[in-house]
Amino acid sequence: MIPKVSIVVPAYNNVQYIDETLQSVLNQTFEDYEVVIADHSSIDGTAEIIARYADNPKVRVLTPTPTGGGAQANWNRVSQAATGEYLKLVCGDDLISPDALKLQVKALEDNPGAVMVSSRRDLVDANGRLFLKGRGLQGVDGRISGRKAIRATVLAGSNIFGEPACSLFKRELLAVEGWWDNSHPYLIDEATLVRICRHGDFVALRETLASFRISASQWSVRLARQQSDQAIAFHNQLRKDDPLLLSRFDVAVGNAKAIAMSYARRLAYVRLNRRMGHQHAVQSTV
Repeated sequence: MIPKVSIVVPAYNNVQYIDETLQSVLNQTFEDYEVVIADHSSIDGTAEIIARYADNPKVRVLTPTPTGGGAQANWNRVSQAATGEYLKLVCGDDLISPDALKLQVKALEDNPGAVMVSSRRDLVDANGRLFLKGRGLQGVDGRISGRKAIRATVLAGSNIFGEPACSLFKRELLAVEGWWDNSHPYLIDEATLVRICRHGDFVALRETLASFRISASQWSVRLARQQSDQAIAFHNQLRKDDPLLLSRFDVAVGNAKAIAMSYARRLAYVRLNRRMGHQHAVQSTV
């Protein structure tokens, strides 16, 4: 039987978190789904933890993905191995809530013509403690056209859809679009979800159905510049490809916000680094 949903998990050096991630994936109130996992030749013991799930009837553990190719190689591998009508990609250190599939499948089934649904998410630190609550979607609510959703993410200067774990979409459209779009590596998720939205309507759920784990070491000033540069290139390319989708003003606003948002994230990570340092100091004295 072909499952309604495929949850695909591309893992890479996630030994601290992969077990918790897989537990959240397997703890769904919705039952008609499969889980496809591939480790990207990790060197920290991730593969050994994944192997414990090989006997679970919902789980298919693929052979390790060869090194190289960046995130795209493993994201494509698990997505291409999936068989479900709908697909959700959950990175090896993120989490989804027990009702994530139930609510998102319902949203798509209740809205014929919709091709993707996204929810808000919490940001948690390396220890799983809440850092920022209910982030994402930037005011978008309910069903809108895919083109309006694309314009909204450009005007926000950041990915309103959130990380891949926040979204569920029609797998066949990912195949039509040539799988995950790595033209702008820091925007592999946003760029791909934008391409999906070109095919139909988008549904925004205000519920928080995922958690994205952030690390204090993820953002340097150099990375902030690289991400904003790639966002600007992405916005400019969208307008070039479809001048009726975005005005020059839309792109100018989005580009300015992309720069501002990248440095705002940088400041947030500095704050997180200080908090984690404080927590470590407290734990060391106990």
